Amino acid sequence: MSRVGKQPIKLPSGVKAEVKDGIIKVEGPKGKLSYKMPLGLNVKTEAGVLRLEADEKKAPNARSLHGLVRTLVHNMVHGVSQGFTKELEIVGVGYRAQTKGNVLNLTLGYSHPIDYKLPEGIQAKVDANTKLTISGADKMLVGLVAAKIRSFKEPEPYQGKGVRYTNETIIRKQGKAAGAK
Repeated sequence: MSRVGKQPIKLPSGVKAEVKDGIIKVEGPKGKLSYKMPLGLNVKTEAGVLRLEADEKKAPNARSLHGLVRTLVHNMVHGVSQGFTKELEIVGVGYRAQTKGNVLNLTLGYSHPIDYKLPEGIQAKVDANTKLTISGADKMLVGLVAAKIRSFKEPEPYQGKGVRYTNETIIRKQGKAAGAK
């Protein structure tokens, strides 16, 4: 049995969870999320606590998914109550970002600006034109959007220009030696 899967998930105040037809729906102050449970896994709700149970008779692979599904449901509960954030930095002369509604406008040294339409449920906040904060209730979608924005101009190893995560370290290369014969 999975040790992670056995752990109960406490529902914070203001968060409601409902299980119906194999789909768990979680609703809170930051939004609504839903997840279709795999065959052989059931969610029991009791007094503000969610518990996952694996049924080996229905599906032989239920044990292998027990811990994963419990973590996904826990992330849903955390997301609708507190939310998730990813922070990005834009490094380079003339590189900047700005938001216009749900469109993120990026100037990253190309001949054209990049307009990226944010998915529903994701917010972007720009500080000082170079610090970008992506936030939302769905952990996977927040990470996916941050990775997509980073992919527009990944940090290069010689000068470090590009879009990087705030805590990311870039391994720098030395470059060409001048005047060596």
